[in-house]
Order: sequence, then structure tokens, then C-alpha cells
Amino acid sequence: MSVSRRDLLKALAGLGLASCAGRPAGRAIEGSIVGGAHALGHRIRDGYGPRPARWEDVGVAILGAGIAGLSAAWALERAGFRDFVVLELEDGPGGTARSGTGPVSPFPWGAHYVPVPAPTNRPLVALLEEVEAVTGRDGRGRPLYAESVLCRDPQERVYFRGEWYEGLFPRMAASRDDLAQLQAFEAEMRSWARRRDRRGRRAFAIPRARGSDAPEVRALDRVSMADYLSGRGWTSERLRWFVEYACRDDFGSTLAQTSAWAGIHYFAARMEEPGEEPAEFLTWPEGNGRLVRHLAATAGGRLRLGALVTEVASRKGSVEVAYLEAKSGRTLGLRAGHAIFALPRFLVGPLLAAGREAPPAHLRETVYGSWMVANLTLRDRPASRGFPLSWDNVLYDSPSLGYVVATHQAGRDYGPTVFTYYLPLVDDDVVRARTRLLETSWEEWSRLILSDLGSAHPGLGDLVERVDVYLWGHAMVRPRPGFCWSGALAASARPRGRVHFAHTDLSGMALFEEAQYWGIRAAEAVMRERRHGFRSWLG
Repeated sequence: MSVSRRDLLKALAGLGLASCAGRPAGRAIEGSIVGGAHALGHRIRDGYGPRPARWEDVGVAILGAGIAGLSAAWALERAGFRDFVVLELEDGPGGTARSGTGPVSPFPWGAHYVPVPAPTNRPLVALLEEVEAVTGRDGRGRPLYAESVLCRDPQERVYFRGEWYEGLFPRMAASRDDLAQLQAFEAEMRSWARRRDRRGRRAFAIPRARGSDAPEVRALDRVSMADYLSGRGWTSERLRWFVEYACRDDFGSTLAQTSAWAGIHYFAARMEEPGEEPAEFLTWPEGNGRLVRHLAATAGGRLRLGALVTEVASRKGSVEVAYLEAKSGRTLGLRAGHAIFALPRFLVGPLLAAGREAPPAHLRETVYGSWMVANLTLRDRPASRGFPLSWDNVLYDSPSLGYVVATHQAGRDYGPTVFTYYLPLVDDDVVRARTRLLETSWEEWSRLILSDLGSAHPGLGDLVERVDVYLWGHAMVRPRPGFCWSGALAASARPRGRVHFAHTDLSGMALFEEAQYWGIRAAEAVMRERRHGFRSWLG
């Protein structure tokens, strides 16, 4: 089914894109939709599953090479356990943290930074040491980070009423009430950052497993972030936009679609120490693809790409994993002592043979938002009025999150560059949004992007050489009200026999730190069962 331009604009009318600018006259813009592998992935839904042509014995089968699966492989490797195989559907590892490259610069296809971790986050600090992001320790033993990976200035700007301004909160002509509400909101977030429970745990921490489960913290999950703000009389349009931008940025959801627990977590958990400013960002031209490349190298030849898992069956003393080798078209099999299921939760029902006929009810509780990410290759920088081009560039009156500049961290402030543009589809009807995402043509996406950014950059189309688009149908779990502390989420993490689970879905938030935590947790659980000695990263 093809979506007409009129239908597309009607569907996106609520997102504020009233018109689309076409390509510049007389000049073609190149590009394509480059991912992901939806047609191959849909074979699971369509019941593709012949028996394997041959079987291979392996200690641990890791299913999925997103951050969780790669982190599981990293933990096994670092513990000296090397009898594992990682299977990945796509042609590259990383999931939503994967990256690409072109003649101008590497660029992200999704996640593009991690906040400076707390020193107590040992596995992430160790990983950052391995990629040479850590240059030493201060007098308190805390890591010092390389200037080359600390996001350099200028970091953020917002396009508001025809001009760019520094920062993300639009302060230009803000009323006293706007600023007073912002001050009150920030004070409350600092208060949550300082709060400790009876066991000394922070109310909000990254990863969330280090945080508190006190009743007053859990109670926040029962209301939306919209209702939380309203309950405190915070009605400022600018403040609500600012907080909703944070929710759309990290979760792909609106204020009404986001649990207050998750919304507060975004602000309170990012403060390195109570009362300090939020943690600085660590980033690379390719975003978190830099970390993916290192983790994938750790797996080495044990990482198999283009491998579509079609069935996972528990047997006595083993787990049988069938997978389609896309290149050859053969169905192959692994007989593993254990499996780490590092795939999204919606695949548990179709893939686990034991629950295929009657999938557990808790699986239906996980809701996914869709995203479109595009990389625009420009032959030169576009004109800007106001504050100069920054790493993160946000448009106030836009359904998108704006764009990050891939060449910013490399210190290249002139000449060709790459803009990475992010658009979460925040419809309440996620199935309809996903359908629209996949049925919209490259031409329509290109027009929408140029129209959106063209308002802030007149003449942008004359500078764009390529527009390449990546479609994320199940981009990330939504931390909707009532989900983050639900029985359904807790049930999702429980192993099934020799199958252990690892994914950001299990935290209810799609963050790098959560994926790493679950991958390591699953790897350590497997090593305990196999009586393989190791020193725990998680404590």
C-alpha cells in the first residue's frame, strides 16, 4: 500500500508539518532508505521456520547484537569464558546504537551519547577506559575524561520565534512566571537527586537497579509526567515543552505517555553528585557506534551477522536455537548449554517454542514507539540567525528533535558536514504509526525533513547532497504510566530454564547503561550456573 502525500500530511497534521518543500529546482538530492531489515525480520511473524540443515554445539548462544547482547559477550570474554556465539539479524551490530560512515564523516543511526557515569558504575567506566576515553584519575580516584570525547562547546541551542538561542529552554521574552516555574521544577529535580532511602540508595540512579524501590518512589509510576506537572501548578507552556522534549528525546513519548517516575529519572539520575549540575555528555562523531565497534571487536569472529533467529526451544540440558543464514538461505542450528535472549520482548512469543501457542499475558504490556532517523550530507554549513551551530540543534515548534552535527566533536566548524535528524512518532496508536513509518517513501521523508529544517535554515536544500533514512519500527520501549514498576515488567526478566533475558525492555527505558547492565547480569547468571569463576561487575 502506498501512502499519498495528502494522506501523509493529514496523518502528520497534529505534528505541526503543514507543508513540504520539494527538492531544489534543477538539482537532484541522492539517498535512500538504508535500514532496517524489516522484510527479513517479518519472516518471524509470518511463521518462517524450517528445521536446521546442520547443528553446532556451543556453550552459550547470545541472541541479538544490540548493546545488551554485545555487553553479555564482553562480560563473558572478560571472565575468560569464550565458548559463545552471537547471532544478529542486521548486517551490522549495535541495534539502535549502530552507526554509518560516508565521505564527510562517520555518523550515528540512533543513540549518540552517554552521560559521564558515576564512578560506581564500574562496567561502564571500564568500557570507557578500554576505548581510551579515560585519561587518568583525580585525587579522589574518580575518572578523568579526554577532552576529545567530552562534548565540546557550543553544545545546545533552540530555534524559537525566528532565531537560535543558547540552551534548550527558550528564555527569550519568557515571563516571570515561566522562569519561576522553571526554577521550581529544577529545585524539585535536585531534591529528588539528593533523596536517599533507608538503605542509603539514591531515589534515582543509572542503571535503575542501583536506585530505590521505596513506596514513595514507586508511587510516581502511577501517574503521568503531564499530571505530575499539573499537580504542582506547573502550567507554563515553555516549561512543559522543555520537559516533554526530554521525554521525546530519551523515550520517544509525550508527557501524557510517560510515567512520572521515568520523567523524573531523566533529570534526577543524571546528576553525578546531589546538588551538582547534570553529568556532562561523552560523544563521538559516530555517536555510540564507537562503543559498538569496540564491543563487536571483543566478540570477534563469534559474531554472526545476517542471522535471523527463528526458534528457541528448551531441551533437557540444552537450548536449541534455529536461525536463518540470510546470505545462503540455509537454516542452521545451535545446541547451546545456555542462551541469552538479548532481543526485544515482543519476539519472545514468536520465538520461544514453549510459549508460542499461549504467550504469557505480561508480554502484551510492553509498548514500542517508532522512529525515523536521517543523515543529511551537506556540502557546506547553512545560514543561521542568532546563536551559532551547536552539537545539538532543536526546533521549538517541530515534531522532530532537531539534529546533531556529526563533525562537531571533530572540531570541524566549516565546510561539509553531516546532520543526524531524529523524528519520534508519538502517536497513541503505535501500530498505526509503525505502519505509516514503513509505508512512507524516501521522497516523502526527504520533503518532510527539508520542510522542517528549512524553517530555521532558508536555502538548506541547496546545500544538501544526500538524505539517507533509517526506519526503526520498534525503536524503544515506552515507559508509560504504571509500567516501570509493574508485575509485568518484573516477570519479563525471569529466566525460563536455561534461557536468560537481557534487553533495555527489562528496565522500561532504552538507555545504554540499562542495556549494558542487563547484558552483564545475564552473562553472570549463566556463568554461575555453569560454575565458571568470575569477579562480578555488578557487585
